[in-house]
Amino acid sequence: MTPRTTQDGFTLIELLIVVTILSILAALAVPGYRRYVMSTNETSAIASMKVIADAEAAYASACGGGGYAVSMADLAKPPVVGGQPFISPDLAEAVSPDSTKDGYLFTIADKPGTSKVADKARTCNAAAADPKSGFFAHAEPGAPGTTGTRFFAVDEANLIRQNTAPMADVASGYRLQ
Repeated sequence: MTPRTTQDGFTLIELLIVVTILSILAALAVPGYRRYVMSTNETSAIASMKVIADAEAAYASACGGGGYAVSMADLAKPPVVGGQPFISPDLAEAVSPDSTKDGYLFTIADKPGTSKVADKARTCNAAAADPKSGFFAHAEPGAPGTTGTRFFAVDEANLIRQNTAPMADVASGYRLQ
C-alpha cells in the first residue's frame, strides 16, 4: 500500500473566487472614496475663501489705504518693512491648473463698479495693482466633477457664496445668489 500524501494550499478556483470578491468590494468602495475626496476638497476651498476674505480685510486696514488687493500676488507680498504676507504661498500659487490647492484654483478680480482707492506706490508692499473699493474672489475646481462640483465666491461683504456654475460667469453681471 502506498502512503497517501496531502497537499496544503488553495486551488486555483478558490483563489479566483477571493479575487472576484475583492474586486467587487473595491468597485463599491471607490465611488464613496471619490465623494469623500471631493467633499474634503470643497471644505478646504471654503476655508481658503475665508482666509482670502480675512486677508483682504487685513490688507485694506493695514496696507492698502482702505482699498482691497485685486490679485492673489498682491496678497502674497509681505510688507516692505518686514512681516508676513497676507496669505500663504500655497494659496497664492493656486492660480493655475499646474498648482492647485486641494484641487481648487483661486482668483481675485476687480469687482464691477469699484473705484481706485489708493495708488499702488502707496501700499505697504509695493502692490502690482492699485487697491480698489471692492474685490471679487472665486474658487473653482481644477477638474470639475473630479476634484469638486461646487464653485465658491466671496467679496468685501465677507459672505461666502456657492453655486454649481462658475462664479466668474456670475460676476460679469455681479449677481451672486
